[in-house]
Amino acid sequence: MAQVTVPVAQTGSHRLRRIRSRVPIWHLFWLLIGALFFLLPVYSVVRFSLQGILPGQNPLHWYLTVFDDPNFKTSFWLSVQIALETVAVSLVLMVPTVFWVHLRLPGLRPVMDLVSVIPFVVPPIVLIVGLAPFLKTFSTWLFVRPEVLSLIYVVFALPFMYRALDAGLRAIDLKTMTEAAESLGASLPRTLVKVILPNLRAAIIGGSLLTVAIAMGEFTVASLMGFTTFSVYTYNVGTSTAYEGVALTFISLLLVWGAMLGLYLLGRGGGGAAAVAIKD
Repeated sequence: MAQVTVPVAQTGSHRLRRIRSRVPIWHLFWLLIGALFFLLPVYSVVRFSLQGILPGQNPLHWYLTVFDDPNFKTSFWLSVQIALETVAVSLVLMVPTVFWVHLRLPGLRPVMDLVSVIPFVVPPIVLIVGLAPFLKTFSTWLFVRPEVLSLIYVVFALPFMYRALDAGLRAIDLKTMTEAAESLGASLPRTLVKVILPNLRAAIIGGSLLTVAIAMGEFTVASLMGFTTFSVYTYNVGTSTAYEGVALTFISLLLVWGAMLGLYLLGRGGGGAAAVAIKD
């Protein structure tokens, strides 16, 4: 009679030995060190935010106090609005520009690389001192509106958005895709929307998330121009009350984690289709 071999489920020790055989022990050691380096400060923040509570009060008293503050909601939604406006303006300006440079003007790519690093060289305070008189002369109404921060943050986000889009376009065969779409009768704008953008999904998401992080965390320009954004509110709370400030810091950290989770979910299965129907 023929024997039937039944596979035996691997135990935890077997799995651990397989992991050790594939991953050097020193890699696991440095991974553990990195995790501790990140998690220990988070643990200290959480522990401190649960102290200073009077008997009978809710253990999450400082968190509830932050959430009950109307300035928390106002400043947070103001920063979200500014961040979304910054992303929208950056994409509208940068996607066609980078697409055109890669497709028709490849000789300008070194110039674009140089221009994209200028915001790293010019300090924010120098930039706002130079831009403020111009914006005030150009439009007094715009100067006192929070939308002016979006325009300034577009400059700050230029290196990150450009680098993300540039890497995304380098990863695809842009010329072949464009020629194939044009052979089917598609115009250049339609090719950009229907063919190129789906293949830049991961690059757009990465650049947009970095832009959101910049807009949500920028402090210097917002405080100098008198806008109470989320970063300014966090600073004000941290300098007035220690426990609420630490609780607010942990809340900000959770928001960053949420943004990274959103990037992971949106980028899953990313890359976009290599071929998109052109004709209706």
